[in-house]
Amino acid sequence: MSEECGEVKLIDEQGLRTDGRKPDEIRKTIMKVGVLKNADGSSYLEQGRNKILVAVYGPEELHPKHLALPDKALLQCRYHMLTFSTDERRSPAPSRRDIELSKVIKSALEPAILLEKFPMTTIRVLVEVIQSDGGTRCAGITAASIALANAGIPMRDLVVACAAGKVDGQYIVDLNADEDKLGEADLVVAIMPQRKLVTLIQMDGSLTLDEFKKVFELAKKGCYELYNIQRKALLEHYEKVAKEVSQDDISK
Repeated sequence: MSEECGEVKLIDEQGLRTDGRKPDEIRKTIMKVGVLKNADGSSYLEQGRNKILVAVYGPEELHPKHLALPDKALLQCRYHMLTFSTDERRSPAPSRRDIELSKVIKSALEPAILLEKFPMTTIRVLVEVIQSDGGTRCAGITAASIALANAGIPMRDLVVACAAGKVDGQYIVDLNADEDKLGEADLVVAIMPQRKLVTLIQMDGSLTLDEFKKVFELAKKGCYELYNIQRKALLEHYEKVAKEVSQDDISK
């Protein structure tokens, strides 16, 4: 991060960002599923310096019962940042931001899940941010989607999320913490990639209509790159499971 005339520069003269990426390049991303033995479904995601763990439970009986819905399952999402996830120690109690992002993640995932298959039950999605470096709501949505798939929850499509924005007059994808805080605008987009449907749009800052279209397309491009990583993580996991089952059958 350089400073010129008292202004912080997030993109250098070579067109590279503070972490060495090009404007249209997403952070290095690793996804794994089935990482928690005691959850019905789980996933782990590293996206740059972000580290996120997701557990899914259900469908299961809802308590208290009066909250149950007669025609579909109740989706419950909790987004939580651990006390050591940021540079400054956080309170272990849920913050207003945690509560807000819990609702955001729920609204992004809900259209993709066949909740009507499980009336009078609940599906719980727990998103734990172990380390944060910007874009955790997007990473949480992306990780939660493959955890739901790992739990065997029937879905219309996976959901994947990515942000894009405007920094130093340039359009960039997958903003890190510095770009999120100091940039001119950022746009969060979540989509169902196979159905080509948008499940979430949020924007901070100001963009013209033409700028919005360019940033939206950049975010969508990032979503499809992350979708390929989602698919690869699920495929690798179930190929491993199939191999283990096959070996067990042979040994018997």
